[in-house]
Amino acid sequence: MNRSRMADFSLLLVAMMWGCTFLIVQSAIRVLPPLAFNSIRFTGATLLLTLITFIFYRSEWKKLSWGMVRHSLLLGLFLFMGYGFQTVGLLYTTTSNTGFITGLSVVLVPFLSLALLKHSISRYTWVSAGLAAIGLYLLTFTGAAMSLNKGDGFILLCAVAFALQIAYTGVYAPRYPALPLATLQLAVVGMFSIIGSLIFDGPGTLIHAGLLIGKPDVLLALLISIGPTSAFAFWIQTACQKYTTPSRVAIIYAMEPVFAALTGLAFGGETLGVSALLGCLCILAGMLLAELTPDLSRFKSNYFMNYRLFRKK
Repeated sequence: MNRSRMADFSLLLVAMMWGCTFLIVQSAIRVLPPLAFNSIRFTGATLLLTLITFIFYRSEWKKLSWGMVRHSLLLGLFLFMGYGFQTVGLLYTTTSNTGFITGLSVVLVPFLSLALLKHSISRYTWVSAGLAAIGLYLLTFTGAAMSLNKGDGFILLCAVAFALQIAYTGVYAPRYPALPLATLQLAVVGMFSIIGSLIFDGPGTLIHAGLLIGKPDVLLALLISIGPTSAFAFWIQTACQKYTTPSRVAIIYAMEPVFAALTGLAFGGETLGVSALLGCLCILAGMLLAELTPDLSRFKSNYFMNYRLFRKK
């Protein structure tokens, strides 16, 4: 298996982790305010990656530069904005609208990839993104029509922020070591989450959150969120985007609600109707189409690189 296929498979595992743990995290957020939860989640993930780096990859910190810090700040800001706008939007719109509009980042990323990376997006990528978007609609609304709410604007900003995070990771990941870049990015999210919680929830919320950590369901959700779905997930994303395109990342991440639906079906007593099943199949078809068709932008890049090397000889 080449590096590109291995990267895409690793990102699919990330989508699976996010989807399969959705029910666990959702139950914890009913107890803890989202900003307080994210404060503990991302601060804990930062400490975990710092410890891993200190023990196993200490030499990577020697590559730390102001450029890495600056770009980590930008990536962390996009990630924080994504979670922040999603939290605010949920106060004024439905879960279905949130899931679908957030998933529209699968369509936004190719545009951003074209603008930022000058990738020539093939028609296969557009078809894949379109299939994924249709699948998200069918899976999210299960036959019902979408009705707009006043919080949908915040959710659209959330989708833009997540799309920017994916696209800019494609820009910066090849420049720096993955582990320090991911660690600094999560540190920024943790810092902004703490500030946001103090401003909007008040100092007492974080203190109260500390007392609730001992509850089994909250503790389990935090352990899963700190380790697999934050520290390791964003480390994997940062490492893998050296070998795949942002557009493919977005299409693969569209599988998250499919895994969430299957988890709900298996453990949450939920049912999948015909519309939801068709939605899952559309998303799966979009991902497989993106995987099985050639990446023309990468082919052209490799062609011109090899041509330049040939001319130098």
